[in-house]
Amino acid sequence: MSSIIQLLPDHVANQIAAGEVVQRPASVVKELLENAVDAGANDIKLIIKDAGKSLVQVIDNGKGMSVTDARLCFERHATSKIRQAEDLFSLHTKGFRGEALASIAAIAHVEMKTKQDQEELGTHIVIEGSKFVSQDVAVLPKGTSFAVKNLFFNIPARRNFLKSDVVEYRHIVDEFQRVALAHPQIYFTFYHNGSEMFNLQASSFRQRIVNVFSGKTNEKLVPVNEETEIVNVQGFVCKPEFAKKNRGEQFFFVNDRFIKSGYLHHAVMAAYDGLLKDGSQPSYFLYLQVPPNSIDINIHPTKTEIKFDDESALYAILRASIKHSLGQFNVAPVLDFERDANLDTPYHYKDVEAETPTIQVDRSFNPFSEEDKPNKHYANSGSSYRKPEVAPSWESLYVGLKHDTAEVETVSVENEISFENDEVTSSLFDGEEVEQAVHKTHQIHKKYIVNPIKSGMIIVDQQRAHQRILYEQFLTNITVNLASSQQLLFPLQLFFSNGEMQLITELKPSLTNTGFVFEETNDDSIVISGLPVNVSESEASIVLEQLLSDLQDGIPESSFSQNDTIAKSMARSLAVKTGTYLTQKEQENLVNGLFACKDPNVSPFHKPTFITMRVEDLDKKFAL
Repeated sequence: MSSIIQLLPDHVANQIAAGEVVQRPASVVKELLENAVDAGANDIKLIIKDAGKSLVQVIDNGKGMSVTDARLCFERHATSKIRQAEDLFSLHTKGFRGEALASIAAIAHVEMKTKQDQEELGTHIVIEGSKFVSQDVAVLPKGTSFAVKNLFFNIPARRNFLKSDVVEYRHIVDEFQRVALAHPQIYFTFYHNGSEMFNLQASSFRQRIVNVFSGKTNEKLVPVNEETEIVNVQGFVCKPEFAKKNRGEQFFFVNDRFIKSGYLHHAVMAAYDGLLKDGSQPSYFLYLQVPPNSIDINIHPTKTEIKFDDESALYAILRASIKHSLGQFNVAPVLDFERDANLDTPYHYKDVEAETPTIQVDRSFNPFSEEDKPNKHYANSGSSYRKPEVAPSWESLYVGLKHDTAEVETVSVENEISFENDEVTSSLFDGEEVEQAVHKTHQIHKKYIVNPIKSGMIIVDQQRAHQRILYEQFLTNITVNLASSQQLLFPLQLFFSNGEMQLITELKPSLTNTGFVFEETNDDSIVISGLPVNVSESEASIVLEQLLSDLQDGIPESSFSQNDTIAKSMARSLAVKTGTYLTQKEQENLVNGLFACKDPNVSPFHKPTFITMRVEDLDKKFAL
């Protein structure tokens, strides 16, 4: 019987490995940027086209590679970072497994140019799908240039799984920001389709954060600094009043490597306990330095997860350091039994001597005197006193009081009797008004609305029903351009990061059709002078933040177009929430509005909006 187990060819093995390493263009950006950092570059350029689907190019001024290294770097498990297994626990670099370049070369057209400083000529290599096309000598500047073209050209199924350019571009920006924030000493530039997106000069941690996210980021930051034997914590957290609904600006860096950790995120949230509204997420940029032998990096293919030796101690230190910083900068209340802030002398009174009080006494003042003595001063007071005029005769105030009182009492009693008679008559004997007062809808647990029908009753989910109503309204407004706006008395200015501003500029025509009126658009802010009718001024920033988050994450996935995503996102943000009390009129309007929709059966997210219970179903329940 013949053997059935065979060794895979190298190009097939590389394509399988690419499934772990290269999931989308952003994966290529991450690997190439990290290689450029490991090469010791202080000037790195990232150039992409069509959200990385056509081109991803990284140019650095690092130490470059020799001819032999340039050829070997595309072999599987070829690396300069480790020599033995023990080296995995003392890593100081980004890449170390030697799979990235081999995987990228297996599913794209790769062109590499590299030259070392001491060499006169460099090396130019072209690879297509793991096959070496050419290797030539070329005149090149110091450093390395990697150009990855036509990603997944030989795996069409993987290319079809890529999302829209907006979503893929957002993932590339995320990877770029993670590397740029971890290395503020490096000069980064980023170009997309020929336009400069980022130009980040070498700077401090704080300045790099401000340059990446722009807006009013600087005034949001609260510094965190704690040094212990286990970990050194540095970085910044944002003030609670600037918390957002999404988790976009949350970064952990361990030994200059970006990581994701739900455990450490919980420590940050614990430090903000009592300072945030429900559903709000704080922004933070935290840099942790730990001994390399106390962590294990090689537990995830993308190396974004790390295993720590003592997670509980790290949790406690991180939580305490953030809580201390929030209290130190008067962001959170603190207890200090040695100092009372109310007794502190204001700065402008610090060197000023106190004035001696003066006492003024009017010895001629007599409070029991019947004479009118105006402008008499009390001691130690600047207010004047005038004795009130005495009525000529106090008995005149009560003349005719008895007759008037009796008359008033008689009128009031007669009116009260007539009112009682009217009320009893209308409630007991007027059957038509009683019929009108019967409620047709009832709200249960501030979540469901019950409405009787001929065959039984329907139970409506108020949140999903309102989502369907708003979704169809917004979609109609966007497509037909019939949206109405409410003008604001004072224009509203909102600040966003560079990436968010690019999205808003792209969405501006569609948002205008929904009812937004943009008075001004700047590099880091927008000025809104009008809002859709059902959007309040306080909800404007929440709606736009949720919309940007949905578009960046590609949620919902089933959207047919960008307009559909906008309508769904705004409907989800503005719909009445579970737990909201609705009046009788609001309940009836909600039910009537739902059944006036084109598709009242499901919400925009394909969840049922109501169920029907027949009388026969109820009879069966009671027959048991």
